[in-house]
Amino acid sequence: MVDHQSAPKILHRLDTTASSLDTISRPAVFFDRDGVLNVNLGFVYLPEDFHWIDGAIKTIKFFNNANYLVFVVTNQSGVARGYYTEHDVQQLHKWMNAELAKQAAHIDAFYYCPHYPAAKLEQYRKICQCRKPMPGLIQQAIQEWPVKPTQSFLIGDMDTDLKAAATAGIKGYLFNEENLFNFSTRVGLIKQ
Repeated sequence: MVDHQSAPKILHRLDTTASSLDTISRPAVFFDRDGVLNVNLGFVYLPEDFHWIDGAIKTIKFFNNANYLVFVVTNQSGVARGYYTEHDVQQLHKWMNAELAKQAAHIDAFYYCPHYPAAKLEQYRKICQCRKPMPGLIQQAIQEWPVKPTQSFLIGDMDTDLKAAATAGIKGYLFNEENLFNFSTRVGLIKQ
């Protein structure tokens, strides 16, 4: 695992595979986390509070098998508000990938923004380029991985997700349904 949390960077990531060293460009799917991959119960950071959205694991596995890079890009202002720590976010992401591995699926990297302009914790109180609707998380993944932006897209549940995607130069899809696999099939991202 590579964790650049302590590096002097605005953006934060947690690598979960070594494939960032690949050189062959591939399409990528960017998922928002809360409300897309898991039920949004508000400030989820414990595995016992994490409930996969129906079809989420199947969707991730589909894109893994289709040779897409799979990323999570998520605002985590709960860190800035003092509800939980960056370590808690990273532990939940490790747990997610452990759960996915049981189904022969994985997320290549998690990118998260811990900042919030009205943060309780001063070190996170800032206007940054990584908090969606800014495109920083997506742009960082595109810089660090062999992503083909013209064949890549984001699935999010908020307008801020779609704005980040558009600014980063990739397509965005607004997810507001109960089953991610059915949604992805309906909008033509998954063809069976």
